[in-house]
Amino acid sequence: MENELEVLSSLSPEQLGSWLSGFAQIRVSGELERSDWVNAPSQFVEQLSAHLWTTHQLDSFRSAAMAYADRLRAAAPPQPPPIPRLGITIIGKGMSSYDAPLFRKLRGQGAYFNRVNPENGLRTLLDAVAARAKAHRVAFAHWYIDGGKADDHDSALTCVSYESLEPARNALLRKMRSEIDRPGMGPEALRTILARMRPADIGLGNSGNAILDRFQLKLLTEGSGTQIFSTTFAQWAAREALRRSQPLTLLVRFAPRQRQRPMNELLSASRERAEPDVIGSLIDGDMGAYYNWLNQQRLPGTEQSSFLVWFEGHTQAVAIGPSMPRGTESNNATELKDLLSWIA
Repeated sequence: MENELEVLSSLSPEQLGSWLSGFAQIRVSGELERSDWVNAPSQFVEQLSAHLWTTHQLDSFRSAAMAYADRLRAAAPPQPPPIPRLGITIIGKGMSSYDAPLFRKLRGQGAYFNRVNPENGLRTLLDAVAARAKAHRVAFAHWYIDGGKADDHDSALTCVSYESLEPARNALLRKMRSEIDRPGMGPEALRTILARMRPADIGLGNSGNAILDRFQLKLLTEGSGTQIFSTTFAQWAAREALRRSQPLTLLVRFAPRQRQRPMNELLSASRERAEPDVIGSLIDGDMGAYYNWLNQQRLPGTEQSSFLVWFEGHTQAVAIGPSMPRGTESNNATELKDLLSWIA
């Protein structure tokens, strides 16, 4: 955003008019012009989309947006990160054994190791990402996302966890349930209500970090299932962190989610402890690791980026990086710290 504003401020009035000429042709209503789009961007986007659709201006807006984006990319091409990115995904927490093959979608991108020493594995990985965070201190550049309870970690990491947001999740579920029970309430109306919410509405806003509070609010109000499934939460949080902050370091740990139940039960915010689905969570995490790698690959500097996925408490891992031969397999005894040193 800062780069975009810097480019726009450097343009002459004639150049700026040319860049924005397509948008200038779009007609909007007086209500939209007066809306508080700064403090309620989601609601504004929803209303603008409906307006463009009903006034048959959607194609014109899309063409204007694409032309603007092309000019912006030409004037300010994406810059490579100051250090190569490192993504780590940990799956299978609480799983005692699993015989089916894992990481099938990632094995072809790097090297598969089947004799990794799992002892103190989580601590090794957390210490490694903390070291990167302390060596390259940039706000929101080093993330730790946990689908359960976050383990002890360095304060240099930006941490988001499913368990820490339990009060906020329950508050949101109660709000959703009360709105759903109202006569005439439909999914579009519910989405509008969620888009209007502020962090304080679900008990957020006391952390002293307004940016992180709003990020967590968006995770819970925009993500489908992030309120009730820990694996969905971890996957969506990773996706949004990569998209919004383009971090240098991202560690994502999947944890067991609850079993599928009727939607009314899932939305009830019951205090009863839900039965975990450990095997289903492992499968979710396996696919989630692949999505994390794909999303990391969309960022600048992908040629030098590295990625590691590990079956927590077990001996299987896949390491991906410029130095890792693709589609290979190693049966040698290996330490996680060695894998990191080879790719990071």
